Amino acid sequence: MPEIVILDGYSVNPGDLSWDGIAVQGRLTVYDRTPADQIAQRIGAAECVFTNKCLITAEVLDACPNLKFIGELATGYNNIDIAAARERGVCVCNIPAYSTDSVVQMTFALLLEACHHVGAHSDAVHAGEWTRSPDFCFWNFPLIELAGKTLGVIGFGGIGQGVARAARAFGMNVLAYGPRYKPEMDENGCRAATLDELLAQSDVISVNCPLFPETREIIRRENIEKMKPGVILVNTSRGAMLNEADVREALDSGRIAWLCADVATAEPIPADSPLLGAKNAILTPHIAWAPKEARTRLMRIAEDNLRAYLAGSPVNRVN
Repeated sequence: MPEIVILDGYSVNPGDLSWDGIAVQGRLTVYDRTPADQIAQRIGAAECVFTNKCLITAEVLDACPNLKFIGELATGYNNIDIAAARERGVCVCNIPAYSTDSVVQMTFALLLEACHHVGAHSDAVHAGEWTRSPDFCFWNFPLIELAGKTLGVIGFGGIGQGVARAARAFGMNVLAYGPRYKPEMDENGCRAATLDELLAQSDVISVNCPLFPETREIIRRENIEKMKPGVILVNTSRGAMLNEADVREALDSGRIAWLCADVATAEPIPADSPLLGAKNAILTPHIAWAPKEARTRLMRIAEDNLRAYLAGSPVNRVN
């Protein structure tokens, strides 16, 4: 039976799920977390490794010549040197589409928080502000109605399409930018747009594309200057889609009214991040993917990916 190592299992399975579906396929060792300088050592002579955020570099691959399968415990795989794996004949498989519904839901949880500030108003009620109010109601922030406004979706894969469907349910108009947009999608209340058109016309911009060299820092000063003043920016994809210093500057100036982000360029977010302490920044700790239902789907796909590889017919291969 093959030796299998899971490098950073805790984030996927903090104890409410089971590794049994992987364990039955080989000799399994699970680490909750692995420091960067111990990755190669912990892989050792294993044939199969699973990683969520641990970096699998060319140097790691060279140090682990028995490694033949890398299972990414996520959809994005920018933590793996794909070219180096391909050159060495190592199969890399990811977990597609497991969290689409959860990420769409989180996108609107963030957006609705910017529109209604439910948490802040609940805190105010518990602090006695409603009890002391001379009127039957009060609000501490401007409240925003989404119907009739335009949502621009950058990236139109499964998640981007889900965000568009939800936006239409709120009565929003949708502009879509991305290579997966097809003309027939116009029938669903969406319209294809260039990036410049989307930036100029959107009241809300949702970033839902993978992190590639061409999308890194797609939200930067030159593109922020093309946006409507007072735009709401939502990022549930990867933190590096944003130049965080440029976004901080735009938040402080009011060019961007609200940033709603579930991700940061460095995670955990560092104490000196430009986003911490920024005006009108709603930040959550990369949890859009994490409902138990989504993680359960992830586990089942990971098990199937390993099973298919061991049977000689890999699925969800990205290299």
